[in-house]
Amino acid sequence: MDQGLGHNSGIGSAARQGTQMSVPEALHWFLHEVLPLEAMLLQFLRHNWRDESDVEDLLHDIYVRVYDAAQKELPKNTKAYLFQAARNLIANRVRDRKVVPMDAVADLDALGIAIDTPGPDQVLVARDELRRLKEAIEALPPRYRDVVILRRIRNLSRKEIALRLNLSEASVSVYLTEGMYALADILYGAQANPRKRP
Repeated sequence: MDQGLGHNSGIGSAARQGTQMSVPEALHWFLHEVLPLEAMLLQFLRHNWRDESDVEDLLHDIYVRVYDAAQKELPKNTKAYLFQAARNLIANRVRDRKVVPMDAVADLDALGIAIDTPGPDQVLVARDELRRLKEAIEALPPRYRDVVILRRIRNLSRKEIALRLNLSEASVSVYLTEGMYALADILYGAQANPRKRP
């Protein structure tokens, strides 16, 4: 057995050779290789990210990245790959946040913040975007729709959603990922989904 693959030996040899994996193969790998590392990953995220309210979203985003990558090619060392994905995501979030801490500036005017009131045209555009989003959510398959609404609109945790819908947390993650891709397809067309091939 290849030392870097661990439980991956139960997955077809085509996946190990770097060809595209089926959803059941990727899900099997995710459930047996990634989810058992969740406690360690949560500890790592809580240690390296100060805002506890973001930890669930960070965890989900890492899972999406790792799951998507595994459908193309399995990593040789799941643990190392998972934690590298976590480090990269945290680095990207820090770089993307251009926020000055409130206690670093005594006077808000020094930040040059302007309070913009949206004009009538911006209000119309926003209403149209909300209408399109509502229609797209309603077009999702029922299970995807339920999970997307509970996570992204009602802001429930994966655990709360799993309890409410009588699902495993892993299933909630998969439904959320697939639901978000389906939503992107509906809103922006197939080109928005990097997993789809022409």
